[in-house]
Amino acid sequence: MQHSHPVESVTVANLRDLGGIDLPGGARVRPGLALRSGQLDRLDPVGDPLFAALEVRTVVDLRTAAERAAFPDRVPGGAHLLVADVLAGPEGSGAAGALAAALADPVAAGRAPAGGRAAAALREDYRAFVTSPAARRAYKQLITSLAHRGGGPVLFHCTAGKDRTGWGASLLLLLLGADEATVRTEYLSVGPAVHEHYAPLLERFTAAGGDPEAAEALFAVRGEYLDAALEALADHWGDAESYARAGLGLKDETLDSLRERLVEAA
Repeated sequence: MQHSHPVESVTVANLRDLGGIDLPGGARVRPGLALRSGQLDRLDPVGDPLFAALEVRTVVDLRTAAERAAFPDRVPGGAHLLVADVLAGPEGSGAAGALAAALADPVAAGRAPAGGRAAAALREDYRAFVTSPAARRAYKQLITSLAHRGGGPVLFHCTAGKDRTGWGASLLLLLLGADEATVRTEYLSVGPAVHEHYAPLLERFTAAGGDPEAAEALFAVRGEYLDAALEALADHWGDAESYARAGLGLKDETLDSLRERLVEAA
């Protein structure tokens, strides 16, 4: 299987287990330890037994302070919340922020970037996911939490679970040795879930004056966005391993622990 396994949660959108994704040599990602989703503002562990069964022990929230204030996470009992704000500071272009603003208030749709500018802004965001100091701190936190021995299942998320979360999943898979085709398939696989979940919002967005082309760009999962991040990584650091060490400041023992925890041998 080349993409994550959807978990049919009734209160968490776009919840997926990265377990089972193929790695070189017949290995695969170990199930039940690396989970990704949209925001947890509607989580109801009591009324959502499939979520409760995951036994999440760490939640990594990749969102901004404004997003966290508008839609606070409901953290499952016994789990530790780790804030790892990818867009902190001035480095991001704000396309992901425009998405969050539209979620909080569809009338803000009219202030979102129009047409091709929205797609260009998202590509810029993806480059910032790789290069900005805030993003590098955030993804270092994410990888470190996933590498923590005995740490239990880790769920990481942003707002829709497609951009900041999508790059986090892509970076994780690259560090586990997945090839680029596998990374791309996983990245694109969340598109239908995102579209289904946000279809009503898309209608309100355009009804409030938001440009339909901009709405599509902001809510879509596109290979060109992932390409922007991969190109930034290659241009500045060469490969994911060098990026992890020089860009994120991760130590060998952390990367070794990550692979020991998450790679299931053939």
